[in-house]
Amino acid sequence: MNKRKTNLKLAIIAILGFLLYYLLNLYTGFAIFCPFHKFTGLYCPGCGVTRLLFSLIKLDFYQAFRYNPLVFILLIIGIIYLLIKFILKKFNIIIKVPNYVWYILIIIVIIYGILRNIPEFDWLAPTNV
Repeated sequence: MNKRKTNLKLAIIAILGFLLYYLLNLYTGFAIFCPFHKFTGLYCPGCGVTRLLFSLIKLDFYQAFRYNPLVFILLIIGIIYLLIKFILKKFNIIIKVPNYVWYILIIIVIIYGILRNIPEFDWLAPTNV
């Protein structure tokens, strides 16, 4: 089996798993808690991502942004990147993200995780509008 088929199967399994979780949450209220937030009371850089995805399913982009602004922006950038990569692949042009971009991204995520727990930056915490 080639890599493309394997990736496609994994993507389908992930999407079906997420949809199952969404329906379970919708009809029963079941939700997986964030262990970092539960035990420390602090928000990790990923807090609010599940609610962000649920809001995106409802096409409520503003609320999705309010749950986790960084991931919302990174999703948009990631989709644009994948579209450009897909289009360029049709012309046999391969693009690779340089390593320093990943290092910068890691630093941004760490800084974001710290800032969203400082009272002056409480607007970065996952909030319901």
